[in-house]
Amino acid sequence: MQLKILGLNYKTAPLEIREKFSLDKESIRRGLENLEDYDELEEAVILSTCNRTEIYAVTSTNFSTSVKNFINDLIGGGVENFLYEYEGENCVRHLFKVASSLDSLIIGEGQILSQVKEAYTTAKSAGATGTVLNTLFNKAIAVGKIVRTETKIAYSSVSVSSAAVELAAKKLGELKNRRALIFGAGKMAQLTAQHLKARNIGKIFIANRHYSRAVEMAGKFSAEAVTWDEALLKADNVDIIITSTGAPHYVVKAWQTQQLMARRQGREIFFIDIAVPRDVDPEVAKINGVTLYNIDDLESVVESHVKFRQEEAKAAQKIVDANVSAIMERFKYLKFRPLMADLSQRAEKIRVRELRRIANKLPNLSEEERKNIEQMTKMIVRKLLRLPMMKLSSSIGTEDEKFFAEAMRALLLD
Repeated sequence: MQLKILGLNYKTAPLEIREKFSLDKESIRRGLENLEDYDELEEAVILSTCNRTEIYAVTSTNFSTSVKNFINDLIGGGVENFLYEYEGENCVRHLFKVASSLDSLIIGEGQILSQVKEAYTTAKSAGATGTVLNTLFNKAIAVGKIVRTETKIAYSSVSVSSAAVELAAKKLGELKNRRALIFGAGKMAQLTAQHLKARNIGKIFIANRHYSRAVEMAGKFSAEAVTWDEALLKADNVDIIITSTGAPHYVVKAWQTQQLMARRQGREIFFIDIAVPRDVDPEVAKINGVTLYNIDDLESVVESHVKFRQEEAKAAQKIVDANVSAIMERFKYLKFRPLMADLSQRAEKIRVRELRRIANKLPNLSEEERKNIEQMTKMIVRKLLRLPMMKLSSSIGTEDEKFFAEAMRALLLD
C-alpha cells in the first residue's frame, strides 16, 4: 500500500494555471467512477477549490505512472512543472494542515473544512474510497474541527469574501454611500453581500444567470435583483463590481466594459474577481478608469491579519503533529490486517472443525464442560498465534517486513 498526493496550489501555480485545472463536482464524480480503469489505483479523493487541485490516492505499486495518467486524463497535461508530490506521513500531514486551514492562502478561513468534507463525500459516494482513505479523511475532518474549537485560529478570521470587501474599503474609503454589483448567488457571493452590509454599503445589486436565485438572495440582504443581461447597464452608477460565479468562461468581457466606461464618461470603477476560473477578462484591466483585482491580489489584505493567527497556528500545528503520529501508528498495521485476518480465520476454521469431531466422540459432556473445552481451544489458538503476530507487527517498517509476511503466508496459509 502506498499513500500519496499529487497536486498544485496557490504556492506552486499562478491563477492562470489554477483556473485551467479547476474541476467541478460532476467532472470529479465521473473521473472517480472510472477509477477501476487504472490498475494500480485502489482508492482516490479529489479536492478542487479556488486555490488548489489535489488527488489523494492509495496505490498498490507504480504511483507516479498510474496517478499521473489519471490526472492527465481528468484535467489534461501541461501541469508537470507546477505539481508537488507527498508520500506516507508527509501526505497525512499535508491533508491535516489543509483541513485545519494551515495551508490556506488565508490561515484560519472556515470554508476549506467543508470543502474537504464535500470532496470525501463525493469520492465515497462514487465508490472510490476504502479502508485507508475512509480512515484518513474522517480523521482529517476531526482534526480540522479540533483545531477550530481548541485554538483561536478562526477568531476574527478573514475569508476570501471578507478580504475582497476589505480591499474595496481600503481603496474607496468608507462604503456608506457606495453602490456595489455582485455577480453570482452562491455561498461566496452571499458572504460577500453579508460583509458589504456590515460595512453599511449604500446599495447592493445582485445578478445571477438564474434570476430567481438573484431575487432570493436580494431578499436576504435588502438588495435589488437584476437580470443577467441588464447587469452591466446597472453598473453605470456603481462603484464596485465583485464577481463570484462558477462559470467556466468570462462573464465580464473587455468590449462590454469598454462600452460601460464610455457611458460612465471615464468615472473610475473597481472590479474584484474572486472566482476561479476568473469571471473577468484580464484585458479589462487595460481599460482607462478600471482597476481590476483577482483572488491572488487579496494577499496584501491578508498580511495585516497574519501576525495574530501565526501564534495560534503554532498551537494548531501541535494538534496536527500529534494526530499525524497517532494515525501513522494505526496505518502501520493496516497493510497487514488482511494477512492477520487470514491467519486468524484459518486457525478458527481448524479449531471449530476439531471441536466438532471431539464433540461427536463425547456426547455425554455437560453444558459447562462444553463451555470449558470451547474456552480452552480458543486460548490455545490465541497463544499459538501470538508469537507469529508479534513478529509480523514488529517487522513493520523494517527491512525484515517482506520476509516475515512472505514466510507467514507460505508456512501457515499456502
